[in-house]
Parts: sequence; structure tokens; C-alpha cells
Amino acid sequence: MSAAQIADAERRDLADLFLRLGPDEPTLCGDWSTRDLLAHLITRERRLDAAPGILIPPLAGWTQRVQDQVAQGEFGELVATLRSGPPFWSPMALPPLRAVDVQEYFIHHEDVRRAQPGWSPRPADEARDRVLWRMAGLLGRLTYRSSPVAVTLRRPDGTEQSVRSGPRTVILTGEPGELLLHAAGRDECVVHPEGEPADVAAVMALDRGL
Repeated sequence: MSAAQIADAERRDLADLFLRLGPDEPTLCGDWSTRDLLAHLITRERRLDAAPGILIPPLAGWTQRVQDQVAQGEFGELVATLRSGPPFWSPMALPPLRAVDVQEYFIHHEDVRRAQPGWSPRPADEARDRVLWRMAGLLGRLTYRSSPVAVTLRRPDGTEQSVRSGPRTVILTGEPGELLLHAAGRDECVVHPEGEPADVAAVMALDRGL
């Protein structure tokens, strides 16, 4: 499967989950409900005037106002809009950005899944995990950048990639999706840290936001 196909599968599964749970369920995105997260994803793809505020704090106020407006739509119609994918004129429809959607939709799919009681990691998927492993490395270089010690990501099969250099090393072991979620600031993930206790505590306490 290509990155675009994996992103499309995550999108479809998330849309199904939104419909199954409804608009008022919690997510791992702070105080956002499922309706709020859905509105965020639509704003990101369809409101070019507001999408920059997702990453640029001075523009965040306008983005929030647009997102709140989008969220007022009928929930089923909003889910159908999400399921249909980005319109042809959206930058998110460009092939180079489709790989970014793997990260976006996998993480937010899990933000909804893991806000529910009794969650467990999904089974491994070779094609998906290959992409998520690459994404974990790219994202980890950003979100572990303030670590006072080196950080290495390790898969259960022993494959490793370094995402932060420094004195001593903390190794984070987990499946690619779990490592990506940890790099994205989620604590609801199955990751096993190894290293000096003080170093492990420092890494686990990092603000892993972008």
C-alpha cells in the first residue's frame, strides 16, 4: 500500500468511528469533543484562510472562530465531508502532502479510539508500520529536540533510529505507531523506556508538542 492509500484507510476508519460514537465523545486532544476534532480536520483541508492558524499562534484566534463555525454543521454531513477527502484545490490534495495525512489521520484516529475505556493497540500492519516508523523518526527529531540526553527509538525487532544526540541515551521501545504517538505528545501509548532513571524521567516529562 502507498502512503496515500494508508492515509485514505485511516480517514475512512476515523469517519466510521465518528458515526459510531457520535458528536459528544471525548478525545485525547485536550477538551475537544469528537465534533471539535472533526471540525478541525475539515478546517485544515477546506479553509485555506484559517488552516495556517493551526501551526501559527498569532493566527490561532481566527482559526478557532472558523472551526467553531464549521462545528455547527449537522454531524452526519460533516462526517460525509471528511470522508470525501480534500477537494482538488486544497494543498492537502497534493501528492507530497498525502504522506503527512498518514500521520495526521493515524494520530487523530487513535485520539478518538484511546479516549474510550478498554482501548488496546491495533494489530501490526506491515505497510502502515513502515510509513509510521519513518514518521516517528521525522516527528521525533522535532519533539525530542529539547531532551537533555540522547533519544533512540527502537522497534521490538531491534531496528533503531536516533532522534536526538547528547550525553547518555534513553531508548524508547515500541511498535512504530506507539512511538509515533509518544513523539506526538500522547501518553496513552505502549512505549517502554530504558536508561538511567533520572534520564528516563526527563525524557518522559518533555513537552512533546510542536
